[in-house]
Amino acid sequence: MASRILMPVPVCLIENSQRKGLVVQQEALQVLSEVTQPVVVVAIAGLYRTGKSYLMNRLARQRKGFSLGSSMQSHTKGIWMWCVPHPCKPGHTLVLLDTEGLGDVEKVWKKQKCDINNDTWIFVLTVLLSSTLIYNSKGTIDQQAMDQLHYVMKLSEHIKLKAAPEKSEDELKDSEKFVLFFPTFVWAVRDFTLRLEVDGKEISEDEYLENALKLKAGSSPEIEHYNQPRTCIRQFFPGRKCFVFDQPARKRDLVRLEELQDDEIDPEFLQQVEKFCSYIWETSPPKTVRGGHFVTGNMLGKLAETYVKTIQSGAVPCLESAVVALAEAENTAAVKAAVTLYEDLMKQQVKLPMETLQELLELHTKCEQEALKLFMARAFEDNICCFQADLLRQVQQVKEKFCTDNEQASRVKCEAALKDLSQDLERRIRDGAYSVPGGYELFKGDEQALVGKYRELPGKGVKADAVLQEFLQRKQAVAKVILNADVSLTEKDKELKSEQDRNERAEQEREVQRKKEAEDKQKLQDQLRSCEEHKLQLRKKLEESCAKQLEELQKMMSHKSKEESALLREGLCDKATHMQLMNSRLEQEYYTTKNNIMSWIEIMAKTLLDLADVIFRHWRSGSGGSLPRSL
Repeated sequence: MASRILMPVPVCLIENSQRKGLVVQQEALQVLSEVTQPVVVVAIAGLYRTGKSYLMNRLARQRKGFSLGSSMQSHTKGIWMWCVPHPCKPGHTLVLLDTEGLGDVEKVWKKQKCDINNDTWIFVLTVLLSSTLIYNSKGTIDQQAMDQLHYVMKLSEHIKLKAAPEKSEDELKDSEKFVLFFPTFVWAVRDFTLRLEVDGKEISEDEYLENALKLKAGSSPEIEHYNQPRTCIRQFFPGRKCFVFDQPARKRDLVRLEELQDDEIDPEFLQQVEKFCSYIWETSPPKTVRGGHFVTGNMLGKLAETYVKTIQSGAVPCLESAVVALAEAENTAAVKAAVTLYEDLMKQQVKLPMETLQELLELHTKCEQEALKLFMARAFEDNICCFQADLLRQVQQVKEKFCTDNEQASRVKCEAALKDLSQDLERRIRDGAYSVPGGYELFKGDEQALVGKYRELPGKGVKADAVLQEFLQRKQAVAKVILNADVSLTEKDKELKSEQDRNERAEQEREVQRKKEAEDKQKLQDQLRSCEEHKLQLRKKLEESCAKQLEELQKMMSHKSKEESALLREGLCDKATHMQLMNSRLEQEYYTTKNNIMSWIEIMAKTLLDLADVIFRHWRSGSGGSLPRSL
C-alpha cells in the first residue's frame, strides 16, 4: 500500500463497546499494517451532532464516507479511520480519524450500561494519535464552548510523558512538556453568525480565537474556572488556527447535507470549506514521535494498540513506554529488513564462483552499506547498539555463507575442469604408457602440460590452487610407482627426483597456506572496515537525534517565552513569573543536554565496538554460527 491506497470507505479503528469498552479493530490494523509511508493524521473531536463527519468527508475529497446521520442520535461510535492518498504530499498517506461525539445524550440515557468516562479516553486517544487535532463546535467561542471542552483539562491526569516519577521539584511536570508531543490545534466553529470585529475593528479568525483565549486577572473560583480551559489550550497547543463557517443550507435541507449538490449549498460556506481543506492539506505535519521519527501506518496501529491496552488495564497511557515498545518492534523489523535487503542484493550481484575473495568482499561492502543505510533510516535510538550489533552478526553470518558457497562453487568447477583435462593422462596410466624406460619424465611432462592448461582456464575461483594441490597430491602414489619402475634411471637419480617432488609439494602447500593467510587478513581488514563504518553511521544518527532533541527544546523555550510575554501584556504577572521560571529550567536542561551529548555518543560508540568485537572474535574462533542472539 506504499503507492496507492484502495480504501473506498472508512473502517472502525477503536470501537467503543458497551460490553468490552474500548477495543482496537483488527480490520483497521490490517489496513494500517500495509501503509509503509509516513502518515499525516488529522483527527476531529467535538460534541455530538455538530457536523464533524461532513468536514472529514470533504478532507477525503468525497461527499460520503463517514456517517453523517440526521437525528439526535450520534452515528459515529468510537474512532473511525479513513486512509487516503495525500493530495499535497507525495509519498505520504492522509489518515482521517472521525471520533464519537463528546457528551452524547445516548450515553446519559444509558449510563448504567456505558461508561461516560470513555468520552475522556476517546479525546485522549485522539490527541495521542493525531498530528493535527480539529475541535468542532457550533455557534461561538464563549464560556459555554470552553466548558464543553473540559476534556482538555483532564489531559494532565490521563497522559504521562515518562514512566519514572519526577526526580526533583525543579524538574518540569509532564503537562508542562506536552507542547513537545501534542498535535497542532484547529478550532472549527460551525453555524457562526457573529461579525469578526472587536471595538468596531475587523479581526481575523485567528485573532478571534486568541481573544477568546485571553485570561482574566484574579484568583476567585469564578476566575479560576474561566481561566483553566484557556490556560490548558494555550499551554498544550502552541500551534493554533481557527476557521468559522456559515450554516451550509436551509435547516430543512441539513438532514440530507451529503446529498446536496454544490449549487444547493451556500456559496460562502463552500468557500470556507475549500479554504479549510486547503489549509489542512498543505500545513498538517506528518505524525512523529520522540526524536522526530516519522510514524508509518504500521507504527500508528501499534501505538493505538499500546494506548488502548494500557487504558484497558486501568493505567494511564505513557508516551515514553509506548515509544520504547514501538522502538523495540521497529528496530527488530529494521534489522530483519536490512538483512533481507543485504541478502537480496548479494544474490543479485554475486555470480559464483567469484575469481577472488577481494571481489566478493567489495560487493559485500556495497551491499552492507545499503543495508546499514536502511537500518539507520528506520531504527530508533532506544537500545540501538544491541540491534545494530545483531545486524552486524546476521550480515556476517550471511556473508560467511556466501564465502562458503563461493568456495564450494569454485571447488566444483575446478574439480570438473581437472577431471576433464586429466582424461588423457588417466587413460595413459591405465594403458601402461608410462611403464617404459623414460616413462617418469614422460609422465611429469604430461602432468605439467595438464597443469599449464588448467592454469590458463578462466573463472576457476578462490579454490583453484587448493584443488590443484589436492589433485597433484593424489597423483603422487602413481608418480612414485612410475619412478621406481623406470629402468632408465639410477637409484641416485630416483632419490633426486623424489626429493625434487617433495620440494615441489612442500612449495605448493606453502603457496596454498600463504593464500589462505592472505584471505584471512583480507577478512580481518574487512571486519575492521565494517566496524568503522557501523561506528561512523551510529555517530551520525546519534548526532542528528541530539540535534533534533535540542531543536525541540528550543521550540518549547520559544513557546514559553512567547506565552510569558502574552501573560505580561494581559497583566498576569504571577503567571508570567511562573512561566519565566519554567523557561529557566528548560534553559538549564538544554545546556545540560548539549554538554552531555559527546560523552553519551562516545559511550554508545564504544558499546557498539565492544559488541562487534565479541561477534568477530566468535567468528575467528570458528564458532560464529553459534553466537547467541542476545549479546
